Amino acid sequence: MPTIDLNADLGESYGAWTLGDDEAMLDVVSSANVACGFHAGDPTGLLATLRLAAARRVVVGAQVSYPDLRGFGRRDLDLPADDLFADVVYQIGALQGLAASAGTRVSYVKPHGALYNRIVHDELQAGAVVDALVSLDPSLALVGLPDSEVSRQAEAEGLRFVPEAFADRAYRSDGTLVSRREPGAVLHDPAEIAERMRRLALEGVVTSIDGHDIALSAETICVHGDTPGAVAIARTVRAGLEESGLTIGSFVA
Repeated sequence: MPTIDLNADLGESYGAWTLGDDEAMLDVVSSANVACGFHAGDPTGLLATLRLAAARRVVVGAQVSYPDLRGFGRRDLDLPADDLFADVVYQIGALQGLAASAGTRVSYVKPHGALYNRIVHDELQAGAVVDALVSLDPSLALVGLPDSEVSRQAEAEGLRFVPEAFADRAYRSDGTLVSRREPGAVLHDPAEIAERMRRLALEGVVTSIDGHDIALSAETICVHGDTPGAVAIARTVRAGLEESGLTIGSFVA
């Protein structure tokens, strides 16, 4: 039976500010992209999320970001490659320590927000992220947009690259994501989203914002934890995939 991974961005609460429902999402997803403190998350909250993931045997990934708490990691920063390299190593290392304390481990890395989108086309920043994984732990998988600059560099360096699709985001005809600054960038109807992901998983296509079916290959599907109604969306997506004969399971062996 075919298997596909379902992931969510978690650990994004900070101090007195609560974002998302990590406990409920961890009952639905097979992989958890856990914040590392640069765009969201504090050590106490991250440790709590990691303990919940460990108890449910959900695979953990480090969601690395630009140093941008105020902008939630969604502001594009023109960082020098050396700075970005150090930032990525720092974030992964911090989460690895917390994960070990929680009885689990970091198995992959997924960039967040503006960094995720920047390394689709930016050679220098993509190289900095790839080099950080190669130098720290080349057994870590790297999750990102398919057919991107970072995918090409990761594969050239022998890293496992895991192509990702987004359940709750709109796509352009070239396979890139519609900017959150534009109308219709974030989808909210659970039934519509579930049908889109069913077609993605079974047919390898997704409908772009201008109505064209585009080819898209993905081993993992993301539901953003901060999207309103995220838990309901994730449950509906999972149910739709399972009803179509798919098994939900992590891409990590």
